[in-house]
Amino acid sequence: MIRVVKTSKSRKRHQQQELVFRTWGGRRRGAGRPPKGPRSSEPHKKRSSFRASEPLHVNIRVDRDVGRLRKRHMYKALREATITAAKREDFRIVHVSIQNNHVHFLIEAANKTALAKGMQGFQISAARRINRVISKRSEKRRIGRVFSDRYHVRVLRSPKQTRHALAYVLNNWRRHREGDAAFTNAWVMDPYSTALQFDGWKEMENELVYRKPPPTYDPLVVWLPKSWLLREGWRRHGLIRMDEVPGPLAQVREPAPRIGARPAGSPRA
Repeated sequence: MIRVVKTSKSRKRHQQQELVFRTWGGRRRGAGRPPKGPRSSEPHKKRSSFRASEPLHVNIRVDRDVGRLRKRHMYKALREATITAAKREDFRIVHVSIQNNHVHFLIEAANKTALAKGMQGFQISAARRINRVISKRSEKRRIGRVFSDRYHVRVLRSPKQTRHALAYVLNNWRRHREGDAAFTNAWVMDPYSTALQFDGWKEMENELVYRKPPPTYDPLVVWLPKSWLLREGWRRHGLIRMDEVPGPLAQVREPAPRIGARPAGSPRA
Protein backbone atom coordinates (compact mmCIF):
# COMPACT_ATOMS: atom_id res chain seq x y z
CA MET A 1 0.00 0.00 0.00
CA ILE A 2 1.38 3.26 -1.08
CA ARG A 3 0.83 6.08 1.31
CA VAL A 4 0.57 9.55 -0.17
CA VAL A 5 1.85 12.23 2.07
CA LYS A 6 0.77 15.82 1.31
CA THR A 7 3.39 18.35 2.13
CA SER A 8 2.23 21.78 3.06
CA LYS A 9 3.76 24.63 1.13
CA SER A 10 4.24 28.00 2.59
CA ARG A 11 1.71 30.38 1.16
CA LYS A 12 3.22 33.27 -0.62
CA ARG A 13 2.17 36.44 1.10
CA HIS A 14 0.49 38.87 -1.26
CA GLN A 15 1.93 42.33 -1.20
CA GLN A 16 -0.49 45.06 -2.14
CA GLN A 17 0.79 47.31 -4.86
CA GLU A 18 0.87 50.98 -4.10
CA LEU A 19 -1.42 52.93 -6.38
CA VAL A 20 0.21 55.99 -7.90
CA PHE A 21 -2.12 58.56 -9.34
CA ARG A 22 -0.83 60.98 -11.93
CA THR A 23 -1.64 64.54 -11.07
CA TRP A 24 -1.81 67.52 -13.36
CA GLY A 25 -2.33 70.22 -10.75
CA GLY A 26 0.22 72.08 -8.68
CA ARG A 27 3.53 73.60 -9.55
CA ARG A 28 6.29 71.22 -10.67
CA ARG A 29 9.96 71.83 -11.09
CA GLY A 30 10.69 73.54 -14.35
CA ALA A 31 7.01 74.15 -14.92
CA GLY A 32 5.65 77.19 -16.67
CA ARG A 33 5.95 78.72 -20.08
CA PRO A 34 9.57 78.89 -21.23
CA PRO A 35 10.90 82.33 -22.16
CA LYS A 36 10.80 83.31 -25.81
CA GLY A 37 14.34 83.86 -26.98
CA PRO A 38 17.36 84.75 -24.87
CA ARG A 39 15.51 87.53 -23.07
CA SER A 40 12.02 87.25 -21.69
CA SER A 41 10.49 90.69 -21.38
CA GLU A 42 7.56 90.05 -19.05
CA PRO A 43 6.68 87.13 -16.73
CA HIS A 44 3.18 85.71 -17.03
CA LYS A 45 1.52 87.04 -13.92
CA LYS A 46 -1.60 88.95 -13.06
CA ARG A 47 -1.62 92.53 -14.30
CA SER A 48 -1.75 95.34 -11.76
CA SER A 49 -5.11 97.02 -11.30
CA PHE A 50 -5.47 100.68 -12.20
CA ARG A 51 -8.03 103.44 -12.40
CA ALA A 52 -9.15 105.11 -15.60
CA SER A 53 -7.55 108.33 -14.31
CA GLU A 54 -4.12 106.68 -14.01
CA PRO A 55 -1.95 106.71 -17.17
CA LEU A 56 0.09 103.66 -18.16
CA HIS A 57 3.67 103.37 -19.35
CA VAL A 58 3.72 100.36 -21.68
CA ASN A 59 6.61 98.93 -23.64
CA ILE A 60 6.93 95.91 -25.91
CA ARG A 61 9.84 94.27 -27.71
CA VAL A 62 10.05 92.80 -31.21
CA ASP A 63 11.76 89.63 -32.40
CA ARG A 64 15.41 89.94 -33.33
CA ASP A 65 14.85 88.83 -36.93
CA VAL A 66 12.41 91.70 -37.50
CA GLY A 67 15.34 94.09 -37.72
CA ARG A 68 15.59 97.76 -36.81
CA LEU A 69 12.35 99.64 -36.30
CA ARG A 70 13.94 103.07 -36.76
CA LYS A 71 13.64 103.03 -40.54
CA ARG A 72 11.20 104.78 -42.82
CA HIS A 73 9.25 101.71 -43.92
CA MET A 74 8.97 100.42 -40.33
CA TYR A 75 7.86 103.85 -39.14
CA LYS A 76 5.09 103.92 -41.73
CA ALA A 77 3.92 100.44 -40.76
CA LEU A 78 3.71 101.39 -37.10
CA ARG A 79 2.03 104.69 -37.96
CA GLU A 80 -0.75 102.79 -39.73
CA ALA A 81 -1.17 100.70 -36.58
CA THR A 82 -1.61 103.87 -34.49
CA ILE A 83 -4.44 104.89 -36.84
CA THR A 84 -6.14 101.54 -36.18
CA ALA A 85 -5.72 101.96 -32.42
CA ALA A 86 -7.02 105.56 -32.50
CA LYS A 87 -10.50 104.31 -33.43
CA ARG A 88 -11.07 103.13 -29.86
CA GLU A 89 -12.17 105.61 -27.19
CA ASP A 90 -11.61 103.35 -24.18
CA PHE A 91 -7.97 102.83 -25.18
CA ARG A 92 -6.04 105.98 -26.04
CA ILE A 93 -2.39 106.14 -27.07
CA VAL A 94 -1.15 109.58 -26.02
CA HIS A 95 2.58 109.23 -26.80
CA VAL A 96 4.77 106.76 -28.70
CA SER A 97 8.53 106.28 -28.95
CA ILE A 98 9.91 103.85 -31.54
CA GLN A 99 13.35 102.47 -30.72
CA ASN A 100 15.43 99.89 -32.58
CA ASN A 101 13.94 96.77 -31.02
CA HIS A 102 11.14 98.01 -28.79
CA VAL A 103 8.33 100.56 -28.61
CA HIS A 104 7.28 102.72 -25.64
CA PHE A 105 3.76 104.02 -25.12
CA LEU A 106 1.94 106.32 -22.73
CA ILE A 107 -1.65 105.11 -22.68
CA GLU A 108 -4.96 105.98 -21.05
CA ALA A 109 -7.34 103.01 -20.74
CA ALA A 110 -10.75 102.62 -19.15
CA ASN A 111 -9.88 99.28 -17.53
CA LYS A 112 -7.74 96.16 -17.91
CA THR A 113 -10.03 94.70 -20.57
CA ALA A 114 -9.77 97.86 -22.68
CA LEU A 115 -5.99 97.82 -22.29
CA ALA A 116 -5.73 94.17 -23.32
CA LYS A 117 -7.99 94.55 -26.35
CA GLY A 118 -6.39 97.82 -27.40
CA MET A 119 -2.86 96.42 -27.24
CA GLN A 120 -3.98 93.27 -29.03
CA GLY A 121 -5.49 95.33 -31.84
CA PHE A 122 -2.37 97.46 -32.17
CA GLN A 123 -0.04 94.45 -32.21
CA ILE A 124 -2.09 92.56 -34.80
CA SER A 125 -2.27 95.61 -37.06
CA ALA A 126 1.45 96.39 -36.64
CA ALA A 127 2.51 92.76 -37.16
CA ARG A 128 0.58 92.45 -40.43
CA ARG A 129 2.04 95.66 -41.82
CA ILE A 130 5.58 94.95 -40.64
CA ASN A 131 5.49 91.45 -42.15
CA ARG A 132 4.15 92.94 -45.36
CA VAL A 133 6.92 95.52 -45.75
CA ILE A 134 9.63 93.01 -44.80
CA SER A 135 8.29 90.56 -47.38
CA LYS A 136 8.19 93.25 -50.05
CA ARG A 137 11.73 94.45 -49.40
CA SER A 138 13.30 91.00 -49.01
CA GLU A 139 11.21 89.37 -51.77
CA LYS A 140 10.67 86.50 -49.36
CA ARG A 141 7.36 86.12 -47.61
CA ARG A 142 7.50 86.61 -43.87
CA ILE A 143 4.69 85.40 -41.64
CA GLY A 144 4.29 84.78 -37.96
CA ARG A 145 5.22 86.54 -34.78
CA VAL A 146 6.62 90.07 -34.68
CA PHE A 147 6.43 90.95 -30.99
CA SER A 148 8.57 88.66 -28.87
CA ASP A 149 6.63 88.53 -25.62
CA ARG A 150 3.98 90.13 -23.45
CA TYR A 151 4.00 93.87 -23.09
CA HIS A 152 5.18 95.38 -19.81
CA VAL A 153 2.89 97.80 -17.96
CA ARG A 154 3.71 100.34 -15.27
CA VAL A 155 0.88 102.29 -13.66
CA LEU A 156 1.56 106.00 -13.12
CA ARG A 157 -0.07 107.20 -9.91
CA SER A 158 1.62 110.50 -9.13
CA PRO A 159 2.70 113.69 -10.95
CA LYS A 160 6.36 112.84 -10.34
CA GLN A 161 6.01 109.34 -11.83
CA THR A 162 4.16 110.77 -14.82
CA ARG A 163 6.77 113.46 -15.43
CA HIS A 164 9.55 110.84 -15.33
CA ALA A 165 7.62 108.59 -17.74
CA LEU A 166 7.09 111.46 -20.20
CA ALA A 167 10.80 112.28 -20.21
CA TYR A 168 11.69 108.59 -20.48
CA VAL A 169 9.41 107.98 -23.48
CA LEU A 170 9.98 111.18 -25.46
CA ASN A 171 13.74 111.34 -24.84
CA ASN A 172 14.38 107.61 -24.92
CA TRP A 173 16.46 108.05 -28.06
CA ARG A 174 18.98 110.01 -26.01
CA ARG A 175 19.16 107.22 -23.47
CA HIS A 176 20.15 104.89 -26.34
CA ARG A 177 22.48 107.56 -27.81
CA GLU A 178 20.61 107.68 -31.11
CA GLY A 179 21.26 111.42 -31.19
CA ASP A 180 25.03 110.97 -31.27
CA ALA A 181 25.14 109.93 -34.93
CA ALA A 182 26.41 112.47 -37.46
CA PHE A 183 23.13 112.64 -39.41
CA THR A 184 21.16 113.39 -36.21
CA ASN A 185 23.26 116.33 -35.02
CA ALA A 186 20.68 118.83 -36.20
CA TRP A 187 17.78 116.98 -34.55
CA VAL A 188 16.48 118.50 -31.34
CA MET A 189 13.53 116.09 -31.02
CA ASP A 190 13.15 112.45 -31.95
CA PRO A 191 11.19 112.11 -35.24
CA TYR A 192 10.46 108.46 -34.43
CA SER A 193 8.25 109.55 -31.56
CA THR A 194 5.44 111.97 -30.75
CA ALA A 195 7.94 114.53 -29.43
CA LEU A 196 6.92 117.06 -32.10
CA GLN A 197 3.33 116.90 -30.79
CA PHE A 198 4.33 117.52 -27.18
CA ASP A 199 3.74 120.98 -25.69
CA GLY A 200 5.73 120.58 -22.50
CA TRP A 201 9.27 121.30 -23.71
CA LYS A 202 11.20 123.79 -21.58
CA GLU A 203 12.80 125.37 -24.65
CA MET A 204 9.38 126.20 -26.09
CA GLU A 205 7.93 127.67 -22.92
CA ASN A 206 7.88 131.24 -24.26
CA GLU A 207 7.04 130.48 -27.89
CA LEU A 208 3.71 131.90 -28.95
CA VAL A 209 3.34 129.73 -32.06
CA TYR A 210 3.65 125.98 -31.81
CA ARG A 211 6.46 124.57 -33.92
CA LYS A 212 5.16 122.72 -36.99
CA PRO A 213 6.86 119.62 -38.44
CA PRO A 214 8.24 119.65 -41.98
CA PRO A 215 5.58 119.21 -44.70
CA THR A 216 7.03 115.82 -45.69
CA TYR A 217 6.72 114.46 -42.15
CA ASP A 218 3.72 112.28 -41.26
CA PRO A 219 3.29 112.32 -37.47
CA LEU A 220 2.12 109.33 -35.48
CA VAL A 221 -1.63 109.38 -34.80
CA VAL A 222 -2.38 109.73 -31.10
CA TRP A 223 -4.97 111.19 -28.70
CA LEU A 224 -4.68 114.38 -26.70
CA PRO A 225 -4.41 113.51 -22.99
CA LYS A 226 -7.62 113.42 -20.97
CA SER A 227 -6.24 112.37 -17.58
CA TRP A 228 -5.20 115.14 -15.17
CA LEU A 229 -1.78 113.54 -14.64
CA LEU A 230 -0.84 113.54 -18.33
CA ARG A 231 -2.54 116.83 -19.11
CA GLU A 232 -1.19 119.10 -16.37
CA GLY A 233 -0.39 117.26 -13.15
CA TRP A 234 3.13 116.32 -14.23
CA ARG A 235 4.03 119.99 -14.74
CA ARG A 236 4.31 120.44 -10.97
CA HIS A 237 7.79 118.95 -11.26
CA GLY A 238 9.00 121.16 -14.10
CA LEU A 239 8.95 121.15 -17.87
CA ILE A 240 11.15 118.71 -19.80
CA ARG A 241 14.32 119.79 -21.59
CA MET A 242 14.95 118.46 -25.08
CA ASP A 243 18.45 117.37 -24.08
CA GLU A 244 17.41 115.60 -20.88
CA VAL A 245 18.68 112.02 -20.66
CA PRO A 246 16.11 109.90 -18.77
CA GLY A 247 16.59 106.95 -16.47
CA PRO A 248 19.82 106.02 -14.65
CA LEU A 249 21.75 108.25 -17.06
CA ALA A 250 19.62 111.26 -16.13
CA GLN A 251 21.55 114.44 -16.76
CA VAL A 252 21.35 117.62 -18.81
CA ARG A 253 23.79 117.98 -21.64
CA GLU A 254 25.26 121.37 -22.36
CA PRO A 255 24.95 123.46 -24.35
CA ALA A 256 21.18 123.35 -24.76
CA PRO A 257 19.89 122.94 -28.32
CA ARG A 258 19.34 126.14 -30.25
CA ILE A 259 15.74 127.19 -30.66
CA GLY A 260 16.45 128.15 -34.26
CA ALA A 261 17.95 124.78 -35.15
CA ARG A 262 16.33 122.78 -37.92
CA PRO A 263 13.52 120.62 -36.49
CA ALA A 264 13.64 116.88 -36.87
CA GLY A 265 13.29 115.77 -40.45
CA SER A 266 11.54 112.80 -41.93
CA PRO A 267 12.60 109.36 -40.68
CA ARG A 268 15.57 108.08 -42.61
CA ALA A 269 15.26 105.16 -45.01
